Formats: sequence, structure tokens, C-alpha cells
Amino acid sequence: MTKEVVGDKRSFSGKDYQDPPPEPLFDATELGKWSFYRALIAEFVATLLFLYVTVMTVIGYKSQTDPALHPDQCAGVGLLGIAWAFGGMIFILVYCTAGISGGHINPAVTFGLLLARKVSLVRAVMYMVAQCLGAICGVALVKSFQSGYYNRYGGGANGLSNGYSIGTGVAAEIIGTFVLVYTVFSATDPKRSARDSHVPVLAPLPIGFAVFIVHLATIPITGTGINPARSLGAAIIYNKDKAWDHHWIFWVGPFAGAAIAAFYHQFVLRAGAIKALGSFRSQPHV
Repeated sequence: MTKEVVGDKRSFSGKDYQDPPPEPLFDATELGKWSFYRALIAEFVATLLFLYVTVMTVIGYKSQTDPALHPDQCAGVGLLGIAWAFGGMIFILVYCTAGISGGHINPAVTFGLLLARKVSLVRAVMYMVAQCLGAICGVALVKSFQSGYYNRYGGGANGLSNGYSIGTGVAAEIIGTFVLVYTVFSATDPKRSARDSHVPVLAPLPIGFAVFIVHLATIPITGTGINPARSLGAAIIYNKDKAWDHHWIFWVGPFAGAAIAAFYHQFVLRAGAIKALGSFRSQPHV
């Protein structure tokens, strides 16, 4: 027995979501809004807390596994614990700041969103400045609280590990950042939210897990950068040759990985190039 529906005049659109319009490249009006400065403060504080907790975890792990202090080499949180500290803090901080600033906490993420026209150039530049300043202050807090351990155990600075080539280090940073930024795009995609509305997804969760997984893979290679602010803050406060050797890797790699992720998501998965071409063809030409 079937149920007949009579007089149902509803029409369904093939597209049940709305893409937000692209942000203008230059938007000076943002500079006159309190919400803009509130977002900068949120990015600064979030990056400060991120660096404080994670670098403190790294220093604590190295002190607990120092044979001169602790014969038990199984003491401490281990590399797994360090990865959890980075991933867990990103989950927490993105959750707390997403509604205020978008929860970038990483210049590479901001750069990828800029290329995808999700943020303006003015906002992107100011976010990166706030993130770098927050990272510097966060590591400075670690040094002020544990200056002896901090200097002895490398200050949590990133560096290319012995036995790995520069090419391997750059590739690790590119791929690691690609995974992170690709996850950011996917977790915040309005099309996914509309299509999978019956499956609630807490966006900070997959982003935090992406950071966790990438750290497991790349800590042995570069210490895992994938965040230029994190690498810069540690290098400036530690300020020794080892911290600055190959420091460019932790800018070039993440920015390249973010650019590839933005292109892949916007122009391949979302077919941005085809949409743009179709829009161009539909316009009348004289």
C-alpha cells in the first residue's frame, strides 16, 4: 500500500547550500571595526597559549628522559604525548576562537585561506603578525619559568634532524602542512555542512587530529613545524645557530603546502576552475 501525496507543489533546488562570496583583496574598512581587533587579540592569545603548553611539554619530556637526571628512559610523555599536546591544544583553541577569529593560530592556514579568498589581505597580514607575536611571547614565558631546562634542552626549536637531507625536510613540511590545511578546508566547507547535516561534525576535532597525526610522522625529521609562527617564536627566544640553521624550511614548506591544499580543494574538489570558466562563457561578449 502506497501513500499518495496530493498537491505537493514544493520545488527542490539541486544546490541546498550557499557559498559565501569571496572576500575582497583589500578591505580597509575592517580597520575601523572593533570585531577586527578582537579577532587579532584572539589570534595573539591563542598562539601564545599554544606555544606555551606545547614547548613546555617538549622541554619537560627532554628533562625527564635525560640519562643524567633520570635513569629510566621510559619516563615522560614520549613522542606520542608531545603529538597529543600539539593536536589537543589546536582542538581546544580552534574550538574557543573559531567564532571570533576563525581559529587560524597558524600563518600557513591564514595564507591558504587568503589564496582561497576566505579572508582579505589586510586581515591575513595582521593575523600573521599577531600569531608571530603571540608565539614569541608564549615561548618567552616558557623560558622565564624554566630558563635552566629551556637552554639545556634546545628551547623547543625546530631543526632538521641528523641523517635527513634538506629536500626531505622541505617535503615533510609541505606534505604535513597540506594535510592540515586540506583538513581545515574540508571541515569548514559549507557544502559538506549542507550535505552531511544529519552527521554533526565538530570542525576543531578533525583539525586537531590532523595536527596530531602529522606530528607523529614528522617529529623525527624536523621536529614538526607546519606552523611558521611556532618555528619563529622558538627560534627567536632560543636564538642559537642550531635554531636558525635551515630555518627557511619552516616558512617555505608550510606556505607551499598551504598553497597546494588551497588549489586542490578550491579548483579540483570544488571545481572552481570549471565554475569560473562556465561563468565566463555565460556572459555576453561583444
